Amino acid sequence: MAYPSVIEVEHLNVRYNSEMALTDVTFTVSTGDYVGLVGPNGAGKTTLIKALLGLLAPESGRIEIFGQPVNRFSEWSRIGYLPQRVTSFNPLFPATVKEVVGIGLLGDKPFPKRFVPADGEKIRQALNLLEISHLRGKLVSELSGGEQQRVFLARAIVSDPGLLILDEPVTALDPQTRDNFFAIINRFNREKGTTIIMVTHDVGGIGQYANKFLYLDKKLVFYGPFSDFCRSPEMSKHFGDHSQHVICHQHD
Repeated sequence: MAYPSVIEVEHLNVRYNSEMALTDVTFTVSTGDYVGLVGPNGAGKTTLIKALLGLLAPESGRIEIFGQPVNRFSEWSRIGYLPQRVTSFNPLFPATVKEVVGIGLLGDKPFPKRFVPADGEKIRQALNLLEISHLRGKLVSELSGGEQQRVFLARAIVSDPGLLILDEPVTALDPQTRDNFFAIINRFNREKGTTIIMVTHDVGGIGQYANKFLYLDKKLVFYGPFSDFCRSPEMSKHFGDHSQHVICHQHD
């Protein structure tokens, strides 16, 4: 079933470590949006992501994902998630690329969780899309940082999610690898219509791809199209006129 709104957040308040991390946050993400989630350190970006994923319970407010309250959401294979640090992966564990990508198909399988023949085709398609088919039999621990990032992105998309959430995915990448990564995500958004939320500090870089910006500073400072962001007085106050123009590529 298609939903015009993938995410609806209304008057969201979230407390983290006894402090109010988010206050009265309201926004809607439509199907096919590519949202750049930006803000200073400690602004509540990761807190918001954890609330969207049901990992943090709000103090008050409403979150719906694909038309379902997040606390009762059961179709987690419809959401792909790439965390800032893949803490669940032990680099010493001898897992191949194919095996790591396949983990992304296990979430909604009943116990005992087993692969079926159709899963092999899904893994093959994800590897092809990320252009890492030639790495399928290699150990993930032997790969470069950029190659590992593609593997974990393949794991996030192998179930063909309608929503893909990425938390600072390019922080440790060199400029060329970062640009390649942005291009892959952009293609995924444009060609498959996947809704994207990307947390990033690279405001200028994400501005080349995102159609919407969500600027947080413990509350929602700005949310809307990138063109409105570039003309926003609130953003001018936060960045200064010159920096805002640089970010928006409007400088000479």
